[in-house]
Amino acid sequence: AGNYGFQAQPMGFPGGFVPPPVQNQPTMDGTIWMPIPPSIPNCPPGLEYLTQQIDQILIHQQLEVLEIVTDFEENNKYELKNALGQRVYFAAEDTDCMTRNCCGPARPFTMRIIDNLGREVITLHRPLRCDSCCCPCCLQELEVQAPPGTTVGYVVQNWHVCLPRFTIQDEKRRDILKITGPCFVCRCCEDINFEVKSLDETCAVGRISKQWTGFVREVFTDTDNFGISFPMDLDVKMKAVMIGACFLIVSLSF
Repeated sequence: AGNYGFQAQPMGFPGGFVPPPVQNQPTMDGTIWMPIPPSIPNCPPGLEYLTQQIDQILIHQQLEVLEIVTDFEENNKYELKNALGQRVYFAAEDTDCMTRNCCGPARPFTMRIIDNLGREVITLHRPLRCDSCCCPCCLQELEVQAPPGTTVGYVVQNWHVCLPRFTIQDEKRRDILKITGPCFVCRCCEDINFEVKSLDETCAVGRISKQWTGFVREVFTDTDNFGISFPMDLDVKMKAVMIGACFLIVSLSF
């Protein structure tokens, strides 16, 4: 891990975000963090959590009361949990007020993902791009860094006349996986699945799903639940990039 030149990030983040306290016991709201894994050679610091026999990540968007009352867009915050319900990471969007409320789903953002030591272990950067299917030369893209400052991969939108399509790339921009979503991403009473496939699209590798949360929550709030599934033996960096792909899909479609 030392080869990545990682330095512990400060406990305060831009935009006033303060990471939750380090807890090995349940927090006051009952949250249980995943136990801290040992360091693994050649693994980016903080991604050791993704090597612990994990083939699924559940992402829960936190409810922002002020946003519901005022319809004023707040920085989104998310819990990332394993299949046992243990919190693996906590993610917080870092954008300014004008960007959030003027650019909407097309807004650029930085997403900071921290572990239970308070370290920023994954950083997602989405630059400002034209959000239109009529501009195939200027499609969406997201860069994944782990640790911050070290790029491990990219998620690139591919132009298609009706389907949401993306390519997962490594740090050298070599294509690794393909993602294809449904033509309509608004469905009632059922999950919406984005299939992750091999480059030739003949083999299913995983899935990114927007989970149905019930009529009241779907209609009156914009908080959503998502699931990411991938093979246990998938390269840990590509698992991190798949997390980034989920957040790009969330920002574009939901």
